[in-house]
Amino acid sequence: MDDLSEEVIDLRQDEILDFCGRNDEKIREIETRFQTKIIPRGNELRIYGRRDEVARTVRLVRDLLSMSRSGGRTLTARHVGRVAESVRRGESDSARTLLAPVIPTGIRHRFISPMTPGQKRYVEAMARSDIVFSIGPAGTGKTYLAMAQAVANLIEGVVRRIVLVRPAVEAGEKLGFLPGDVAAKVDPYLRPLYDALYEMMEAERIRSHIENGIIEVAPLAFMRGRTLNSAFVILDEGQNATIEQMKMFLTRLGFDSKAVITGDVTQIDLAAGRESGLVHVQRLLANIEGIEFVLLDRRDVVRHELVQKIIEAYEREAAEKKMMNAEG
Repeated sequence: MDDLSEEVIDLRQDEILDFCGRNDEKIREIETRFQTKIIPRGNELRIYGRRDEVARTVRLVRDLLSMSRSGGRTLTARHVGRVAESVRRGESDSARTLLAPVIPTGIRHRFISPMTPGQKRYVEAMARSDIVFSIGPAGTGKTYLAMAQAVANLIEGVVRRIVLVRPAVEAGEKLGFLPGDVAAKVDPYLRPLYDALYEMMEAERIRSHIENGIIEVAPLAFMRGRTLNSAFVILDEGQNATIEQMKMFLTRLGFDSKAVITGDVTQIDLAAGRESGLVHVQRLLANIEGIEFVLLDRRDVVRHELVQKIIEAYEREAAEKKMMNAEG
């Protein structure tokens, strides 16, 4: 019993409800990660539990309060839970350190920040290097964060346009066999890029930018022979680019341009016998200055919590099969 502790944190009257969240959902997110009990009482938060757990909870709460008071972002219950989980695992001793990079969007008062240590490394790499490869499973924010960085660079004048590229090779289909004109053929492949873009900018501005060529969305095959100057170029689903296509894409980069290549090497849809350009390039370009590889994993998944469990199940199955094949 001597190991039990209680700490009290004072809040302003105007921030107690916002910090706790609807039905205290934000403090519940913290409680599920630490062996503590948090009780709002008046303008106070009373934190009970083991001394070491209380100390960590207090540091986390104070960091989150400081961030909230400094402005620039609104932390949701899910965001608070993610930060608490990272702190609990010992990946960061400061929520402010974890969430330091903030990406402004084209929508007023809306900012995007990383939610895991892996995402933080990714955002920092995009700010630092001209070519960044982001490799990891679905739900880790590869495309979403790249789009946010592209929009921010466009707004800040770092680049003059955004070019969004995707291979059109899913499910073994070829463009020539699909109905409709070129736009109709490629639209299903590019839809995930549009989805991310519409969360970063107002619809009317997106339409205007597309009409004026400031934002371009195109299949990878259409990049041949071009030079892209002052552009932020995103190649999504890079695991479905062949070695030749990856070389072609990377050599399109012109002056004052940046490129981000995203992909999941466990989801390759290329025909049997074709090596993924994303797998190949990790061996080829790993030690070139100015090029960074950021590897994300299931800990960086920020979709529904069941997505992380699904990924873990598939990884266990793959490991078991590999072990059986080795024994056989």
